[in-house]
Amino acid sequence: MFWTLFSLAAAPFVGSFIGLLTLRLPAGRRWIATRSACDACHRRLGPLDLIPIVSFLGLRGRCRTCRAAIPIRYPLLETAALGVAAWSALAQSGAMVPVTAIFGWGLLAVAVIDAENLWLPDVLTLPLGAAGWAFTVSLGLRTPLAPLIGAAAGYGALALVAFVYKALRGRPGLGGGDPFLLGAIGAWVGWRGLPTVLLWSCGVGLAIAAIISLARRRLDLARPLPFGTFLAVGAWLTWLLGPSPGAS
Repeated sequence: MFWTLFSLAAAPFVGSFIGLLTLRLPAGRRWIATRSACDACHRRLGPLDLIPIVSFLGLRGRCRTCRAAIPIRYPLLETAALGVAAWSALAQSGAMVPVTAIFGWGLLAVAVIDAENLWLPDVLTLPLGAAGWAFTVSLGLRTPLAPLIGAAAGYGALALVAFVYKALRGRPGLGGGDPFLLGAIGAWVGWRGLPTVLLWSCGVGLAIAAIISLARRRLDLARPLPFGTFLAVGAWLTWLLGPSPGAS
């Protein structure tokens, strides 16, 4: 119960940080060791302004000083992070609860940034892979070499696909960050889980493309889709549900 309560209590604060991260990192703004402030009046926010979800509701979505609208992304991501923690608690037990939540929170951050900016920053994907090695090895889920093999297999698979596509079509078919993200995922799920991650990812991607096509009456094939977001969904489901027997 300790790990479950800890994860649930930490989740909204992690979600608030993810909200800040997904705004500042793509904009090239400082996000480490900086005080939170209103983007409109630049007043530094106090403790009463920073209580996840509660402050947004209490202030009715407005800055206490200038009444500027607080981005809705903050309570949404705080709630999403809480949902990740709750799902982790339902699916795991003991120390696996916060470990699973940490993986989910990392995937949530990269998924949002890629969906909004078509960009997967190495400053997030590389530590995510390192955490996968550290947690899976320390908990006895993998041997020390296994996560490294998974990371190499994940990176190599998408890097090869990107190279072949560019050689045949003369233009990039994957973002440069996608191989690094699949490599980081491989450190968590192992090489046996990678085919299932790709199956989930492609399924989600095709579903999203179909919805977009129906909404717009036609599908713009030249418009890129955030494959990193789909990889994040596939990684989360594979971690929770395990690799498909046919894929592994």
